[in-house]
Amino acid sequence: MERALEVARSTPPGDVPVGAVVFDARGREVGRGVNRREASCDPTAHAEVVAIREAARTLGTWRLDGCELVVTLEPCTMCAGAILGARVRSLVFGAWEPKTGAVGSLFDALRDPHHLHTVEVRGGVLEAENARLLSEFFADLR
Repeated sequence: MERALEVARSTPPGDVPVGAVVFDARGREVGRGVNRREASCDPTAHAEVVAIREAARTLGTWRLDGCELVVTLEPCTMCAGAILGARVRSLVFGAWEPKTGAVGSLFDALRDPHHLHTVEVRGGVLEAENARLLSEFFADLR
């Protein structure tokens, strides 16, 4: 999670500071991403999607079996879908997102038994540090 926080701090100005890192089964970093919606004018450029795309390129396959995604904020519905589609083995996230979180806050898309693939999930890791980064960003906007 500390690596994801480090990545989040490199988010372009104007984008919400969220960092995501994909590790392969051996624990090697194979993809990372930050929110780039504003910088890229791309509504799908969430940190998780950017990191998953980079990991797929690095590994040469869209199937991220055995990989773990570590992200500083609870994923939204779109990102939960990308996690499922990529067959990510496990997700670790920091701060809970009560407004848009799709991994326990609003509902739990990743552990729904109706899916063909389910993901091991651990939330609230270094929650205070992750929440502080987001709070500082939004305080600066006001």
